[in-house]
Amino acid sequence: MVLMSDASVVERIFDHIEHATTDLSAQTWREPVAHYRSPERFALELERVLRRWPTPFCPSAALPDVGSYVARDAAGIPLLAVRGRDGRARVFRNACRHRGTQVVSSSGCARAFTCPYHGWTYGLDGELGHVPHEYGFPGLDKRARGLVAVDTIERHGLVFAKQDAGSADVYVAGAFEETLEELEAPLIDSSYRLSERGSGVREVEANWKILIEGFLEGYHIRATHQETFYPVQFDNLNVVETFGSNSRIAYPYRAVHKPRGVAPDERAAEGVLTYLYHFFPNVVIATFIGRIVVIAVEPISVGSSLLVTYSLTNRSQDDPGQAALQRGGELVNLGAAEDRAMACSVQRGLASGANEYLEFGLFEGAIAHFHSFLDWAIDSTSCENR
Repeated sequence: MVLMSDASVVERIFDHIEHATTDLSAQTWREPVAHYRSPERFALELERVLRRWPTPFCPSAALPDVGSYVARDAAGIPLLAVRGRDGRARVFRNACRHRGTQVVSSSGCARAFTCPYHGWTYGLDGELGHVPHEYGFPGLDKRARGLVAVDTIERHGLVFAKQDAGSADVYVAGAFEETLEELEAPLIDSSYRLSERGSGVREVEANWKILIEGFLEGYHIRATHQETFYPVQFDNLNVVETFGSNSRIAYPYRAVHKPRGVAPDERAAEGVLTYLYHFFPNVVIATFIGRIVVIAVEPISVGSSLLVTYSLTNRSQDDPGQAALQRGGELVNLGAAEDRAMACSVQRGLASGANEYLEFGLFEGAIAHFHSFLDWAIDSTSCENR
């Protein structure tokens, strides 16, 4: 489906407010607890989904200049994204072709990448350029020993990376291209730059799916966020849309009433709601006033994950509204801490043996959409081995 316009979303929110309703899914969903605790299931998710689906690796704003790079693990694999001299973003496996050492870490800007172990040097295009004492490697074909590239697409202000291939990729590629067409371009425009404030990496003792689920429903707003989000948002009032394997959830603010006097087709989303985009399987993007946050939920083990956060802003440091933007950011950080605490509590509760499955209701349709696609992706790729 094509995503609704801002004006249509706001009108739908008005209707929900008037009738004390919210978007409902067609059915409930039961997810086995074993899927959150099984090492075997975790291995399948890594191999058949997280390493095969095109996922946002970083925002384009994290690679602003020629030589800008980001190195981090994705689905347990060290990857390196870099902006080449031709302006293209490329993603490589972050491993030297000599002895496998990671050639770079963290982020920064470089003219080339020199392996810290023996000094093999690679250009921004991944080509092997220099081997110290090259005479010790007779017959070495440097053209065939460059960094190993993974499929990379830069679109809508995001750099997507797809690590592995498989027979299900014909469908995956088609669904992915359709998804990109349904988004307003760009999702993150060139006015946004990466901000150190709010960006970083945090480990959380919870399965990656539990963390994703926490982003995908507003049923918990009042109970979990009594002093943070609830005073400024509605409890259990959302507009939920799906596009391909992904979803978008609108979280309206109580200030959504402000545009009631504006012509319906001119109503905008900024300042009256947060859009939460879920890019299947493990990346979410949230919009705020003057700020966009990109979060990759990276699995470490069956019971722990990394939250890799990129915070972007289109406001200058001398913006007169900077103090209000900072207060808003602090509120979001407090609410995020509450969500992390709930995720850890869920993970511990799964070990109690009280539940055979988790119950997701009609208010939690985006979660059901996520799990249904996850099951499909695991089952479809399993056919390759039969």
